[in-house]
Amino acid sequence: MKIIIGTRGSELALWQANHTKDLLEKKGVEVEIKIISTHGDRTQEWNTAFDKLEGKGFFTKELEEALLKKEIDLAVHSHKDLPTESPDGLMIGAVSDREDPSELLLIRKENVDDKMRFNLKSGAKVGTSSARRKSQLTAFRPDVTIEDLRGNVPTRINKLREGQYDAIMLAAAGIERLGLDLSDLHVEKLDPKEFIPAPAQGVLAWQIRDNDSAIESVIDKLNNEDVQMQINVERRILNLFDGGCQLPLGAYCESEISDQDRLIFRVWVSKAAAFDKQPVQLLFETHYPGDLPEKVVSHINGINKQKVFVTRDFRENDYLPNALKGLNFEVEGKSLIELKEIKINFIPRTEWVFFSSKHAVRYFFRQNPVIENVKFGCISKQTSMELRSFGKRADFIGQSTDTKLIGKQFGSLIGNARVLFPIAKESMQSIQYQLVKRDNAVNLPVYETLKHSIEVAADTTIIVFTSPSNVESFFEKNKWLPTFQAVAMGDATGSMLEKKGVKKYETPDRFDDLGLMRAIMKISV
Repeated sequence: MKIIIGTRGSELALWQANHTKDLLEKKGVEVEIKIISTHGDRTQEWNTAFDKLEGKGFFTKELEEALLKKEIDLAVHSHKDLPTESPDGLMIGAVSDREDPSELLLIRKENVDDKMRFNLKSGAKVGTSSARRKSQLTAFRPDVTIEDLRGNVPTRINKLREGQYDAIMLAAAGIERLGLDLSDLHVEKLDPKEFIPAPAQGVLAWQIRDNDSAIESVIDKLNNEDVQMQINVERRILNLFDGGCQLPLGAYCESEISDQDRLIFRVWVSKAAAFDKQPVQLLFETHYPGDLPEKVVSHINGINKQKVFVTRDFRENDYLPNALKGLNFEVEGKSLIELKEIKINFIPRTEWVFFSSKHAVRYFFRQNPVIENVKFGCISKQTSMELRSFGKRADFIGQSTDTKLIGKQFGSLIGNARVLFPIAKESMQSIQYQLVKRDNAVNLPVYETLKHSIEVAADTTIIVFTSPSNVESFFEKNKWLPTFQAVAMGDATGSMLEKKGVKKYETPDRFDDLGLMRAIMKISV
């Protein structure tokens, strides 16, 4: 058998075609590659102003026409470029393994600022033409300026090197496939569960005629069924939203076997009304993926404006209040406790310093402690960002909302090392009790909490409790349970809510503003 592969002529498309050729030749198949120019390629050459966006067919139509005319037997696509529905007579015969689905932020080194989110300096000019990337980046970093960026991958990178942009955004998979040398740039990989990629990003689609059983039998041997199930969820969401060239939608699905030996699916979604609007961020989890896309779309379409109270004082650039206001929610932030510094008189020598809150970081470093040759651990990414504001980098960052699990992971990492814990007076010490040797935990109170209860407006529909102390303080003056929905920042806060009679509450999937945002969105219907 001989198979003719149709492909675009860009470096990345040719890599994809040759990768497919290698896979097929290992199956004993003779392969020929045929290069076909697409509308998307020609438009980039003309430099016409259009957004290079996923799922519209700019880079696929001519390949599909060649398939239908039997000029080629197989078309190789970056799956995210494909429309969600194949033309009559064609089908996706198989999908590849998934490369890294992450986004990369490539930054000129003089524009790096490790105290800022994504290590990007304030006010940076970022190049991207994707509505999805624009909506998410400006939500996280409203200070940046975004300008359109066109051309193939090497062309875009050269524009960055020439100084036309301070940074640009690209898919990690394309960079890895081309093996480009980026040593002159700072490469920031963005977590796909935070900055949500395009549906099917990092996956190749092998498209064939739907009546070509001979080709189908060969291609089927290359198919990754797990990836196929995951991207079917992602692309179905895109389809249900009638995803076209202007839809700022990210969807990323993972599946794994749970502790109960059941398959579990998780899908992270970011969807905005337009490229310059605040996206809704959601995480859904289910054992039954069949109707998961329909549930996601129905939920997002059913989100209602809420009045939210958060038991913490907001700062100017905090993501949570800005995101909620961007969705026309009413939001107020007011801590129900006051924090008072406890003076540090002596710092014992340890190998690690672990911070279980942003407050601990702040009240520790504000006193200019003299510490040398230590590593730093943080309970969450948000706490690590606070650490970075003091010019320090975390060597361990917790990746769960289960504090016991974080403690066990940290304890496994450090072994018998001694650890200093700057803490609040009378804190619960959840991490300390998980260490291999409990005596190696050295507690150092650096602040204490004083209750400062206030009356919260009775028409508030959602209250976000950020600590057990805030729960206690709230119920000293507010007795209007259960007329609100609750979000609890962690297990300890949830336990305190239960003691106060609140049996139902939502918990975030991560200890930061994005996690709180997703928790609020989950109960805003």
